[in-house]
Amino acid sequence: MAIDLKTLNHSQLNELISKAQVRQNELRKEKVGKLREKIHAMIKAEGYTFDDIFGGKTAAAGKRRSGGVVAPKYKNPANPEQTWSGRGKRPRWFNEALKAGKSEKSLLI
Repeated sequence: MAIDLKTLNHSQLNELISKAQVRQNELRKEKVGKLREKIHAMIKAEGYTFDDIFGGKTAAAGKRRSGGVVAPKYKNPANPEQTWSGRGKRPRWFNEALKAGKSEKSLLI
């Protein structure tokens, strides 16, 4: 199928390019599907599951772990209900206590 590109006008070239890109994406999806089937067949032939090999949905690459609750490390001497884990931005009461001459060690729980 030879197409003489010199005979096509601008809109015809754009249409040809868009059709070619669509077809290219279709071919890529077909190839990925076949590869996926081969990988699943190999895993099954060895007696494993996909999750055994690749670690399930929660261990997906690039995902951040959700932060759990961290035990408090410091407490406000004026109000013991106010605590801070030592992570993130310092609370106002912590900064004020430091300005008042307290040390970080004296604020430890």
